[in-house]
Amino acid sequence: MASGEDSAYLAGLRMLARRELSERQVRTRLLRKELDPDDVEAAMARLRKDRALDDRRVALACARTETGVRGRGRARVARQIEALGIDRETARAAVNDVFADVNEGDLLERALERRLRHGADLSLATVQNRLLRYLVSQGFDPAQAGALIRARSRRCALPDTP
Repeated sequence: MASGEDSAYLAGLRMLARRELSERQVRTRLLRKELDPDDVEAAMARLRKDRALDDRRVALACARTETGVRGRGRARVARQIEALGIDRETARAAVNDVFADVNEGDLLERALERRLRHGADLSLATVQNRLLRYLVSQGFDPAQAGALIRARSRRCALPDTP
């Protein structure tokens, strides 16, 4: 018969087989199964020792997904990682590692383009403000986002020359 620690360990491995989870996520899910807290802590230590649990790896995977797939900015990516229960220092390090290989200007341009696909009128201040709020909520620097919106609105306001 399996011990409580073995049961907690195997349950943790099953969780991690489906997808990467942070230590806090695994601990919370194991404790919800009404396992003995001492068995859960012993299983967590064993999962860390076996390198099945690694918050740095989870933070990097999250940062790559948030940046590459969802096109989010630095601040939003850091918030998403911290929401997984990963400490701020590890989150910041992962964000810095991932953004070392990312052109933030291009990322910001793509985010704006996605919002402008439906033909928003950039000459309207309300539209510009809404776009700025959106880009800031996606984690982009407010000054850079505002400058891009202003530049784009000036470009749209210029008449076509032959």
